[in-house]
Amino acid sequence: MMEKREIDHRSTRRDFLHGTLSRADLIANPFLQLAHWLDAAETTGNFDPTAMSLATADAQGRPSVRIVLLKHFDQRGLCWYTDTRSQKGRELAENPQAALCFYWPENDRQVRVGGPVERLSEDEAEAYFQQRPAASRFAAAASVQSRPIAGRADLEARLTALHAQYPDGKVPRNPAWGGYRLLPDHFEFWQGRASRLHDRFTYDKDQDNWKIERLMP
Repeated sequence: MMEKREIDHRSTRRDFLHGTLSRADLIANPFLQLAHWLDAAETTGNFDPTAMSLATADAQGRPSVRIVLLKHFDQRGLCWYTDTRSQKGRELAENPQAALCFYWPENDRQVRVGGPVERLSEDEAEAYFQQRPAASRFAAAASVQSRPIAGRADLEARLTALHAQYPDGKVPRNPAWGGYRLLPDHFEFWQGRASRLHDRFTYDKDQDNWKIERLMP
């Protein structure tokens, strides 16, 4: 029987001393501000600067969250790729809204992004699939993401069978493997500050412009 004990982290803390954020620091375009902070995270040695939490919800509003990797973005939105048969894919089919969160502890920075989500085109999905390493392409083809499987050996057997079927390495993309674009209508840029008196600024879509406001921490 598992020992009944409380895991207590109420005294676990650190202060945030890496920077400040003022209205004058912000770029008017939130996509450019995100690009600036992403570059800074990479420069300061973040192990995985494009990693972002992706929160989705099913038709009943029950949320789920996981880490995915940002692959590209422009003024339209932020893009990632996955198996559309996965839990996140099924939830986005039912409820095409999502939220993203980046966290870069080396800079004491967090960015939240929210908005509706659309599927990327088949051409975009195919182009990215073909530029992935061969091992990643075979892994994607072997897996029906989020579905149960009896054991690791069964998964590896599926992979072995694909290698035998496509010895030239040209495994095709399953049409279920594709991409998504979040179309932001809200950004929040958070800069950790000493004594938890953090700097927070939001960008909210106002027709073709962005309204910027400071929030209390």
